[in-house]
Amino acid sequence: MATSLKIDDDLKSRVQQLASQRQRSAHWIMLEAIKQYVDREEAHESFKQDALASWSAYQETGRHLTGQEVRTWLSTWGADDEKAMPECHE
Repeated sequence: MATSLKIDDDLKSRVQQLASQRQRSAHWIMLEAIKQYVDREEAHESFKQDALASWSAYQETGRHLTGQEVRTWLSTWGADDEKAMPECHE
């Protein structure tokens, strides 16, 4: 699908200069910038939704892990004696 963007002369010049330096087209640079922005914002929104769901679950059940419990568990990752995730508690 074709879409047009209106960008100011300064930004257009910067995109063209970067495209030249990277031996890419200005079109490729703009598509890549948009893709990276959308990927980043989608990941941010997903993280936010996960956090809200976790907070809601905590409010309903009171079940949780302390920060220290999580840090202790994570410190075993990649070790020969890697531990399973601890059980949540009230």
